[in-house]
Amino acid sequence: MFTGIVTDIGEVLAVQPQASDLHRVKIGCGYDRHSIDDGASISCAGICLTVVSSGEEGGRTWFAADVAAETLRVTTAGRWKQGTRINLERSLKVGDELGGHFVSGHVDGVGELIVREELTDSARFALGAPRDLMRFIASKGSVALDGVSLTVNEVTVDTFSVVIIPHTLQVTTLGALKAGDPVNVEIDVMARYAARLLEMR
Repeated sequence: MFTGIVTDIGEVLAVQPQASDLHRVKIGCGYDRHSIDDGASISCAGICLTVVSSGEEGGRTWFAADVAAETLRVTTAGRWKQGTRINLERSLKVGDELGGHFVSGHVDGVGELIVREELTDSARFALGAPRDLMRFIASKGSVALDGVSLTVNEVTVDTFSVVIIPHTLQVTTLGALKAGDPVNVEIDVMARYAARLLEMR
C-alpha cells in the first residue's frame, strides 16, 4: 500500500528479458542500500514491484525487480529502457503520514496526456483514459498518475483534467510529460469497490 507521494526519481539502468513473459528491471535510486530488503515492495511509476536483489554501483544504490507479462501488457513498463526516469515510493508503514490517498500500486490501465496547458506556476493536464476506467473517475475525486496522487478537476465523457502544482512538477516525472505521452492510471480503490457493490445489487 502506498500514498501517491513520490520520494525519489529512479532511473532504469537495464532491462533484461528472463523469458517470453518476464523482464528483470534494474533501477538506480537515492535510497539507502541497507534500507532495501529482498521482498520489499516499491512503487515504480505507480506499479507495485517486489525487490529481488539490490546493491551499490558507482556510489549509487540499485534494486532489481521482475515484471511479469500482464504488467508489461497493461502498464508503461513494457516501454521502459535504459535511461527511463520513473517515480519511486516506498511502501506505507504503520504510523506514516498519509499525505495523498490510498494507492495499491495495481495499475488499471494506460492513459494519454492530450493537452498540457502552462499556467503561471503550475500546469493543467487534460488526459484520456480507457472508457471502462472513465466511469470510476469523478470531479474532486482522487486518481494516481505514474504513482502520483492527484485530485481530479473536471471530467467529460472520455477525458479528465488535473492541475499539477510547482512542487509536484519539480520532484516527479510529471514535469517532463508532453502531449502524446502515456501514463499509468490507477483509479481510487474506494470507487472500484463502490461500483462492485452496486453491480451486486
